[in-house]
Amino acid sequence: MDLNYLAVVVAAVAAFVASSAYYMSLGRQLATLSPVYADASRPPAWKVAQEPVRNLIVASVVAGLASLSEIADWTGTMGLALALWIGFPVMLLAGSVIHENVPWKLAAIHAGDWLMKLVIIAVIVGVWR
Repeated sequence: MDLNYLAVVVAAVAAFVASSAYYMSLGRQLATLSPVYADASRPPAWKVAQEPVRNLIVASVVAGLASLSEIADWTGTMGLALALWIGFPVMLLAGSVIHENVPWKLAAIHAGDWLMKLVIIAVIVGVWR
C-alpha cells in the first residue's frame, strides 16, 4: 500500500479545522435540537483531543482504500468519499432518525459535517499522491 503519510496528516488537520468551524457556526441551531449542545460551556479537553485522532483514522482509511483500489487522482478519491459518505454516515444517521427519534435536522447537520470532512480528505489525499 502506497500512502503519502504527510498528506494523510494534513488532510486530518484540515478536516478537523473545517469541522470545528462548521459546528461553531451552527451552535445556536444545535442548541435548539439537542440538549447536548445547549450547554454553552467549552467541551472537556479529552473530547477536543480525540477529534484529531478520529480525523486521522478517517483520513488513513480513505487514503488506504484509494491506494488499494488504485485510484490515482482526486476525482476518483472524490467518488470514493461520496460512496463512503452515503454508505456509512448517511445510513447510520438515517437509522438514528428512524429508530431513536433523533431530529432529522440534527442528523442533517452531522451528515453535512461528514460530507465536508470526506470531501476535504479526498481532495487532499487525491491531489497529493
